[in-house]
Order: sequence, then structure tokens, then C-alpha cells
Amino acid sequence: MTVLSIIRDCLDALLHPSARYDALMRARHRAFMAPRLLGSLAAFAAFPVYLAMRGAPSAVEVAAFAWLIAPIMLAWFLSRTGRYEGAHVLSSLALAGLIMAVAVTTGGIQSFAAVWLIVVPLEAALSASRRVAAFASLLALSCAGMLILISQLGWLPVEEPSAAERGVLMAFGIASATLYAAGLAFGAESLARTSVALLSREEERYRLLARNMSDVISRHQRNGAVQFISPAVEAMLGVQVAQLLGHGLFDRVHVADRPAYLTALSDAARGDVASVEFRLRREPVGSERGEVDFIWVEMRCRPLDLDLGRQDTDRDTTREAEVVAVMRDVTDRKLFEQALDQARSAAETADAAKTRFLATMSHELRTPLNAIIGFSEMIAQEQSLMLGAAQRKEYAQLINDSGQHLLSVVNGILDMSKMESGNFEIASEPFAPRASLLHCCNLLALKARENGIDLITDAPQDLPVMTGDPRAFKQIVLNLVANAIKFTERGGQVCVSAAVSGSQLTLRVSDTGVGIAPDDLKRIGAPFFQAGRTYQRRHEGTGLGLSIVKSLVALHLGELTVQSRLGEGTAVTVKLPLVYTPPQIRPAHDKASEGKIATLTPVLRQDLQGQDLHDQTHDQSQDQPALVKKSA
Repeated sequence: MTVLSIIRDCLDALLHPSARYDALMRARHRAFMAPRLLGSLAAFAAFPVYLAMRGAPSAVEVAAFAWLIAPIMLAWFLSRTGRYEGAHVLSSLALAGLIMAVAVTTGGIQSFAAVWLIVVPLEAALSASRRVAAFASLLALSCAGMLILISQLGWLPVEEPSAAERGVLMAFGIASATLYAAGLAFGAESLARTSVALLSREEERYRLLARNMSDVISRHQRNGAVQFISPAVEAMLGVQVAQLLGHGLFDRVHVADRPAYLTALSDAARGDVASVEFRLRREPVGSERGEVDFIWVEMRCRPLDLDLGRQDTDRDTTREAEVVAVMRDVTDRKLFEQALDQARSAAETADAAKTRFLATMSHELRTPLNAIIGFSEMIAQEQSLMLGAAQRKEYAQLINDSGQHLLSVVNGILDMSKMESGNFEIASEPFAPRASLLHCCNLLALKARENGIDLITDAPQDLPVMTGDPRAFKQIVLNLVANAIKFTERGGQVCVSAAVSGSQLTLRVSDTGVGIAPDDLKRIGAPFFQAGRTYQRRHEGTGLGLSIVKSLVALHLGELTVQSRLGEGTAVTVKLPLVYTPPQIRPAHDKASEGKIATLTPVLRQDLQGQDLHDQTHDQSQDQPALVKKSA
């Protein structure tokens, strides 16, 4: 164990508890106590030698040596109280008092001791406090002024040292002051080196934390300008730190989220702890240039040095408030929340569909069953009721019509169930679309005449033969034409036309009926959905007609378009490929279409709900009805 380590251990034992856990403050306390304790002990050890060489000391010399106990008292004061600045103030007073006592007795301002007044502010500079340094400087100047005043007033002792003694004393004073100032300089350099080493070590520690943390730490001005941001942001956003300084980070905030971002920083600058979630633009990795990719970020911000600013009295109070923030990527959490919301919406939609299905089926099944039961009972009691042949035939026909209606309802439900479960098979074969179209129109012509509606068919003779499911094609035509007749008032008109455009057959069914309200148009095509409450009169049906059409068109890789205006009529356009290619043997370039078919129903539903009918109406001419177009 070396002498220096023994001295260091002794000094550490004298340290105040408040300085034992702060490396810089511990070094300052050591630098204050070590020279005073060692100097005083050395002076006391040299006092007997001084007496042996000089002889009996004078009163001034005794007082000077007695004054050397003051540094020991100052070290004891700092060890007990831990008041570093207070100890420096007392040290300046003690040193200035000793200098004044020696200078007054040895020549005043011309005394060798007056040179030591320069040391007073230099010693106080080690306190690292402007107030202590200013106090020591004023104290030294005051002492110098007092020595000049005493010399001018002639209050100095009559006996003065000889010229030779004065020279020796002056040389001693200058040499001793220089040596003490050199010691102070070395002490200041040691403290500065310790401070730089501790600061570098602290910066390296925080830099290590900042580099290895997944969260991003940033320092902002009140207006959002970034002064510092940790390197973790490079992994988060895919850009260099230099590109995010200033307003670089703000430029990457989503336009809709910028007010919330600036509000959180402003609130934190006023002293509040704020939290905000916003979107940041991230450089896409491995994708085409120009593609925009946003991530969700949660930022928690608080004022910078909120607690330290109350204790640091030398702090510039005019400095603009700054904010420190911690950002974290919460994209996965937001996606999970969105998935929960979508699942909740899907569950609510399914519940509503179930309720709508029960309400619709209870009416559609009960009505024909009541007719079947009622008229069959009347036929069973024909003897008591004395029914004639004509009445029995009429009742039997009503029972048959009710049964056929009931069968059509059940078949519609079964077909829709097969389509939604993916079990509906397309039986592809060549067929003539014109003949099928005319056949369906002839089947519904009687119903159109009974309702007072003109049914116009436009099918060119040169329509080519197409490949597809003829039964599905007839079902599409029958459902569309039947719907058009059902919702057209007496005196109206229903037009059915077919044409070839490119490699597709375009089928258009338009009417002059009651039309569809914008709110209902958004949901048209959903299973069991009926917009009857917005129409001028109520109609029977299960609400499956257009849903079946939409699913059949999707299975044929076609396209469905619905145009309608309330009170003006509706036009439904269906585009089907002339040659249907089954998914198993379809070329590779058509696989994208296969994906669309698989997700047709939910995508169509979602898009219909997000469609704004009024915006589309504004973009079209005055005579053109509103358009809702969906790819099957």
C-alpha cells in the first residue's frame, strides 16, 4: 500500500456523506481538504525548527503560526456540514485575515504579504461558483484598499525592517505565493481532468444505452425542432440521424397527426407530462420507390431538467423550454386493435344478419305455409262447405303457387349457402346467351303485363356462343329482371339488353322504378338485406336476389355495376367473360383475379359501405344516375 493510497483512504474517511457517492464532488472535497491539512501539519512541524534558528519569536510570528490552525478548522467544517461553497467563503476570509495581519506589521501595501492577495480569488475559483469567486475578488480588492489607506494615514508600526530584510521577505512572499498559486493551478487542472473523465464516462454510458435501446430518445424545442435523437431511430425509420434533426422528424409525421404531435410537445414545454400516438413515414425496404409506408409511434414527452432547474441557481432562466421524448413503435398493437375492431364489427354484422334472416324467413315461410294449411283444410271439408269443382281447382292452384314460392325461398337459401361456403360448382359448357335471355324474358313477360309494365328486350342476332354455366346465367337474368319488375310501378318500363364488348358479354337491366336511396345503395347486395322501408310501397322477398347474382357473377370472374337514383330508377350492368376458364387450369397471369374472387364478398361489402354516393353523383352529368361499381 502506497503513501498516496493511505492519504486517500484517510481523506475518504473525513468526507461528508453527501459527497461520497458523487465522484466529481468527492474529488472537489479532497482537493479542498488535502492541501489545508497537509500544509497546516507541515507548518506546525516546521515551527520548532524555525524557533531554533531565529530564537524567541515575536508576537506577530506567534500569531501567524497560531493562525495556521484555521485551515484545519475549515477542513473539519466541510467534513461535518458538506457545504462546499461555504467552506470556500470561510477559507477566503481566513486567508485574507492572515494576509492583512502580516502586511500591517511588515510594511502595509509594500509588505511581502500583500502579494498573497492575488491568491485569494485564485483559490476561490476552485469552488466552481461565480458567487464565491466574485466575493473573493471583492474581498482581495477591499484588503488592498485598506492597506493603501492605512499606509497613507500613517497607522503602520514605526519600526520597519531594513532594506535587506525587506528584500528577503519580498522574495519569500513572491516565491511562496507563486508556489501556492502553482499548487492551485495543478489542483484546478486535476479537477478539470477528473471532470472531463467523469463526463466522458457518463456520456459513454448514456451513449451505450441510447444505442442499444429499442426505444428512441429525442430532445426537442418547443416548436418540435429536433436537437438530438438516438441512433435507434435508424432501425425504426430507415434513415440517418442527420436527416431527422431540425424539422426532419416533423416532415415525416402524417399530415393528419401533426396538430396532436405539436400539441403534446407544447404541453410538455409548459411543464406537463404528455403522451401522444401518431404515424411516421418510414422508408420502405425492398419495395418500389415512391411507395409510402407509415408506422404507428407512441411518444411520451416531459420538460427537460424539470427538477434540476429548480436547484441550479446559475441556470439561464431566459433559455427557451425544451422537451425530452421517448418514442416506441406500436404498429403491432395498433394492428391488433384494428383487428379486434374489425372482428367486433363482423360479429355485430353477423348478429344483425342473423336477426334479419330470422325476421325475413319468419315472414316468407309463414305466409305460404298459412295459405297451404288454410286452403288444404277447406278442401278437406268440401262436403260441409259444399265446394264446387271450380273452387276446389282454384284452392289447389293457390296451394301449388304457395308451395312453389316456398320451394323457391328454400332453393335461394340453399344456393346462397353453397356459394358462401365455396361448394357451388360451375358446370361450364357452350350455350347461346341470346336464346337463354329471350327465354327468361318470356317467362316474366306475363308478370310484367299483369303489373302494367312494358318489358323491352334488345338482344342482337349476332351474339356469339359463350362458355359458362347456362343455369347460372338464367338465374342471373331471372333475378335481375324479376327485381326490376317488382320495384317498378304500373306504367313503368323495364329494358333488358345484351351486347359484346371485347372478350366480354355485357348484360344491362334497367327500370324506371322507385330507385334506391343512397344509404341503402351502400349496402345493396348484402345477404337478406332489403331496402323496403325507403320505397314507396312494400314488396315481398328474402333479400337474396341481388346477393345470388353478385356471387354468381363473381364465380364467373365477371363484374357487377349498380346505378340508381331514388325516384328515377335503377340500372344493373353485368359483364361476363365469353370464355369461362376454371381456376384449376387458368393461366398464371390470371392468379391475381383468383385472389379477388376468394375475397369478393367481404371486399365488396366493405367498399360499398365506404362509397360516397353524392360525390359520385357530382362527378357525373345531370342525366347520368349515381354509380356504384364493384369488380366481382
